[in-house]
Parts: sequence; C-alpha cells; structure tokens
Amino acid sequence: MEWVGDSCGLLGAIGTELDARQPFAGKRIGTGIHLEPKTVALLVTLQRGGAEVIATGNLGTTQAEAVSHLQANGVAVVGGPTTDPDEHDASLREVLAAEPDLLLDNGGDLFVRYLEAPYEHLLGGTEETTSGRMRLESRRREIRRPLLVINDSPIKQFAENKHAVGQSVLESFLRITNRSTNGLRVTVFGYGACGKGVAQNFGRACADVAVVDVDPVARLEACLDGFAVPDRAEALAGAEVVVTVTGAQRVLTAEDLPLLRDDVILANGGHFPTEIAVEEIMAHASVRDIRDAADGIETVVLDDDRRVHVLTHGFMVNLNGPRPLGNSIGSMDLGFALQARCLEAVALGQVGAADCVVPVPPRIDREVAEAYLALRAR
Repeated sequence: MEWVGDSCGLLGAIGTELDARQPFAGKRIGTGIHLEPKTVALLVTLQRGGAEVIATGNLGTTQAEAVSHLQANGVAVVGGPTTDPDEHDASLREVLAAEPDLLLDNGGDLFVRYLEAPYEHLLGGTEETTSGRMRLESRRREIRRPLLVINDSPIKQFAENKHAVGQSVLESFLRITNRSTNGLRVTVFGYGACGKGVAQNFGRACADVAVVDVDPVARLEACLDGFAVPDRAEALAGAEVVVTVTGAQRVLTAEDLPLLRDDVILANGGHFPTEIAVEEIMAHASVRDIRDAADGIETVVLDDDRRVHVLTHGFMVNLNGPRPLGNSIGSMDLGFALQARCLEAVALGQVGAADCVVPVPPRIDREVAEAYLALRAR
C-alpha cells in the first residue's frame, strides 16, 4: 500500500489540493470497484476531499489487505473477497441502502441496481468501464443525471487499456503459467483498445498472434497492424493460447470444445467473468476430469484426452492468481486522476443531466494530461 501510494504522483497532488478545497464535504460516495492497492489510493484521495466513502469490490478481485487498509483509514467497506454473485449483489445493495450522493461504478453494477429503487438526492457519478457503458447507455432517460464514462476518455483508452492492460495480461500469463511466449500461437478475441494492447504485447514477446473480431473494420486494422485475421474456427483450432478482451458475454462456450487443440490455455482479460463460459464448459458431457494443475490453473480433461487449461476460472486474469498486481501504477494513477476530477465536476454541478453516459469532458482530459506531463518533467 505504501509503495503504491508513494508512486501515485497525480493522486497525491490532487489529494493535497482537495485537502484545502473540500469539494466533497458533506457528501457520501458509494463505490463498487476492484479493491486493490491502486483503488485504495483513489478512495483515500476522495476521502481527503471531505467525502464519506462506502465501498464494495467486484467479483473475484477484492484483496483482503486492501479491505483492511481502507477500514483502518475510515472507509466503510461492505463485504470481502468473493466469487459468489449473490453475495456480491447483497453487498452492492447495502452500499446503495446508504443512499450515496455520488456513485463510482465499475461495470454498471451500482447504477443498474439504483434504477430498481431510485432516490432523489443522487447527484450522478462515474462509470469506469466499456462493459458498464454498454449496460447503461440505453437507460439514459431513466438515469437523468450526469454520468461520466472514464473508459471513453482518450487518456484511459491509450494509457490504461492499450498499454497497461496489454502489459498486465502478458505479465499474468507469464506469472501464472511460467511458459514461454516465443513462437506461441496466441488468438486474441476483441480488437478494441484492450485487445490491441494484448495483441501487441504478446507479439512483442515473440508470439505468433491472430485476432478475431466481429467488426470487419477492426479486423482490417488488426491486419494492417501486422496480425493474422483468420475466421473464428481456424483461429481457435490453431491457438495454443486464447485471450478474450471483448466486453461481451459467452465469447467462448462449450460448443467450441471440439475446435480446441490439446494443451490450449484460455484466459480472460475482460471485466466480467462471463466471456469464457467456464461453468458450462466444465459441465459438458465430454469432460472426463477437472483438476487443479497449479495456483490459478484448472485443467479440464476431455474424453478424447485433450486438455484445456483455464486460468483463474475465467475471472480477470490480471487481478487474480498468485500475487495479482493488476495494471501498472502509473496507468491507474492517470485513470484515477480522471475519476477524481470527474466526481468533483459532478459534485460541484459543473456537468448536468444532459451529460449522462458520456465521455470525460475534454477540459478534464487536458487538465490531467498537463498535470502528468508536468510531473514527468521534474
């Protein structure tokens, strides 16, 4: 926690400023976000601005040490590490029962439940992910409050999604499997910002990378970036590693088992643990055995002796397994600086109801970019 906090230069500077201005004084912020050291730095920064913070985590990514640190620093934390959807749902509803003035959401979990039992004094909030934006954009008329999507900031797209997610997924593959990437045939599902980063990082690590995307324009970009773009069946059949980073559900299912080669590794880098239909795959009639091969690796043995290895049970691979580190501190410092500034803009009424499920205001992008470059120039 100390290492991460000391390394978050932007959040540290923002915290010093918020100490003096107290933009969140008298306001409660409810959060549902991965609870790990970088989010600890964000939540403590919001607290320095006068906020009362009540937090819960996301499925499969909450770290007990982060919970303990937050509680020791006066942040109310609901629940703990869990992979149980019902337990997670109860924790989210408990956060909302406190009727926060602002919501910091991750995947749309809080806002979707807020709409089931709305209360009038909610000012608005932020959404961290593309997955959440996809859930919420059709419900703008119901929300009717400012809701700024951090992931639609160009800074978030290139700094965190492209560069940091790509690095952290590759790092997690190496850390969990201890296998070489040289000459490895890797298929990446999804060529948005995260998929680009994953493909580029595995490619730079001497893997042979193919890309699958439903959008022909994305496939064209992948092709021009130097990646193979075979059809879906061919891409799966040739893959030694498959990584999903689409933001969609059921990208890989039990129907794909006949296509998979022996010893293939499946990993998910997307927000929700539903891109790989792990439970469906493990319950399929062709599965003869399931065993824990190593920390973070489950091996599914099929009746024809083919082995399919699933990393971290389909949860975000870069925030699970042994010593999960997530994205780099620098990238999250940038992304969380956007979070802090956007929540401040909502709290102070600088954005209105028309700014509902929209990107970060350009002025905030510019402010954060200038602050980061100024820190680097020291």
